[in-house]
Amino acid sequence: MASLKEIKNRITSVSSTMQITSAMKMVSAAKLKRAQDAITQLKPYSIKLQEILGNLTASLDLSENAFSHVRDENNVLVIAISSNRGLCGGFNNNILKKVNELINATYTNSNVSLLCFGKKITDSFRRSPLRLDNELFGTSDIFADLTYNNAASITEEIIEQFLAKKFDKVVVVYNSFINASVQEVKVEQLLPIVPSVSNDTSNNEYFFEPSKVEIVDQLIPKSLKTQFFKSLLDSHASEHGARMTAMHKATDNAKELKRSLTLTYNKARQAAITNEILEIVGGAEALNN
Repeated sequence: MASLKEIKNRITSVSSTMQITSAMKMVSAAKLKRAQDAITQLKPYSIKLQEILGNLTASLDLSENAFSHVRDENNVLVIAISSNRGLCGGFNNNILKKVNELINATYTNSNVSLLCFGKKITDSFRRSPLRLDNELFGTSDIFADLTYNNAASITEEIIEQFLAKKFDKVVVVYNSFINASVQEVKVEQLLPIVPSVSNDTSNNEYFFEPSKVEIVDQLIPKSLKTQFFKSLLDSHASEHGARMTAMHKATDNAKELKRSLTLTYNKARQAAITNEILEIVGGAEALNN
């Protein structure tokens, strides 16, 4: 059994850890509120934009559209979104597993390039034989200034590379925010776009100015920028939710461990006191005899 001093040192260490995890939980909760508000505000706009685009493309043949032209998947760009810091449970590992699954199972016959956002996923693939295209797109730490304009400029470069046939397919891997304790890894195809099917069964006829084709050509880039920005916001909110949950569990575990150590310390202290009493009584009996 460990000495009383060792147990006491462990109790002090666990108490310090519990204070840190509790503080990190509160910080993540505050950041989660802002991130959750941002993604909540964007989602209705994104959904409506997709709905409008779906209604327009339902009656159009997009087979010749440059954004929806399906080519052989010789060169695939995988955009992976993680976090810059850890201590958020399986948040980053889930992204890493999904990206490896795409590389080793889905796109085994393709040349896969990676565009990573987040220090954790970037460091994981920095020494891999796969090509990291972060320098190609001139990206920095986008989470330091997560704005629509920054996301839009990156999306424009991705679109340009796709139209130049440098990449035949572009997919995004990120954690979708469900709630504070649940995040779902999603793989969304960014390019080529998949034509939407309209659910509008009405017989209304509309006049379009300019033409449908011109409107669609204007909406597609805007839709792609919004979709990519939504992925970043989703991942950002998911990160804080995952970290808040992880720190909550860590705090609870620290409390339980502290309780167990305190009980062990009290038992050991009581045993030491009992042994001292027995030694004193034994010494007194020896002197009497």
